[in-house]
Amino acid sequence: MSDFNILSGHWNELQHDAELIRRHVFIQEQNIPENEEWDDQDAISLHFVVYDQNQAIATARLLENNSIGRVAVLKSHRGLGIGKILMLNIIQQAAKEQRTALKLSAQVHAIPFYAGLGFAVQDGTEHLDCGIPHIDMTFSLKSA
Repeated sequence: MSDFNILSGHWNELQHDAELIRRHVFIQEQNIPENEEWDDQDAISLHFVVYDQNQAIATARLLENNSIGRVAVLKSHRGLGIGKILMLNIIQQAAKEQRTALKLSAQVHAIPFYAGLGFAVQDGTEHLDCGIPHIDMTFSLKSA
């Protein structure tokens, strides 16, 4: 795991690599329409990209409203703990910024992953986002 490196920065710095990962995971694998993947939040979010040596392999963004979104790991690197490393880095950054809580809309199949990090299902109501079942989850930074 020592070859993994995480960079955080603005969209204009990390756009190329974050876009590449999101295009593979969301648009190609999950068939999310291109016009639903890109939004105005990219320009104002803090982005994170994980690198395996020089290859971008995972990404996520932290929005101003304390939401974590667009969490994606390339298929070739899933199951190696990279998502956990990425999420812990985002939680650490949020704590450094003195945010008190985080939220995300998890794809239903990923609930156990986020629960293992300390996120809790908010009200249990599923909703569709781009045709994929999601559920809202929260994380308290007060106890982290």
